[in-house]
Amino acid sequence: MRTILAVFVIAVFFILFLPICLLLMLLRKVNKKLASRISQCIVRNAFRAAMWPGGMKRIVIGTENVPKGTPVLYAANHRGILDAAIGYITVPTLTGFVAKKEIRKVPFLNLWMYNVNCLFLDRSDIRAGMKVILSCVDYIKEGISIFIAPEGTRSHDKDPLPFKDGSLKPAQKTGCPIIPVAITGTDDLFENHKPWLRKTKVVIQYGKPIYLNELPAEIQKHPGEYVREKVIEMLEGHEELRK
Repeated sequence: MRTILAVFVIAVFFILFLPICLLLMLLRKVNKKLASRISQCIVRNAFRAAMWPGGMKRIVIGTENVPKGTPVLYAANHRGILDAAIGYITVPTLTGFVAKKEIRKVPFLNLWMYNVNCLFLDRSDIRAGMKVILSCVDYIKEGISIFIAPEGTRSHDKDPLPFKDGSLKPAQKTGCPIIPVAITGTDDLFENHKPWLRKTKVVIQYGKPIYLNELPAEIQKHPGEYVREKVIEMLEGHEELRK
């Protein structure tokens, strides 16, 4: 029942707001940031409405660590397909998300994702992947933060998979801070019980900013492992919070 209600809520929400979505697509041509902010607010509330019947209780930590007035690169571990939804509900800045290309095929949702500056990654095409990274650089220069999962795929182990250095290139090229993000519980919300949503606690924690230019040269060349370790440190206390 939770799953049916959640799907129904989000479908009705996006269909009813479709005319607004189309107007916002036009507004983007005149004022991209304003259109993005309005779109993100609508999408945030849509996901909140969908998660309520889904039985999710969220615990949010560390949003005060995110610098105000400057774009950042959020680097998160990837637990489940609902990570992006949790990110939209909690992220404190104007943010675009890097998502897998398959989501582009979802009707109505794909239009909204365009409006909130989502970028679609083809993990099998290295050249296309580099174009996405360069688009991330452009967005950050425009003042739009980017949320990315440097593992490249979901991991259900205790520790995340290795973080790909290439995913952090936007921070290297723009000098923006990296915010490590630790997520726990989204797989218990859905993946571990497919096709049904289950009541659970989800923890999302925003860590202190990492400025690559302040780190030793070797870490600057290969920052993935350093950022991953910061995420692992935050994950250690999550299970206690979920009890």
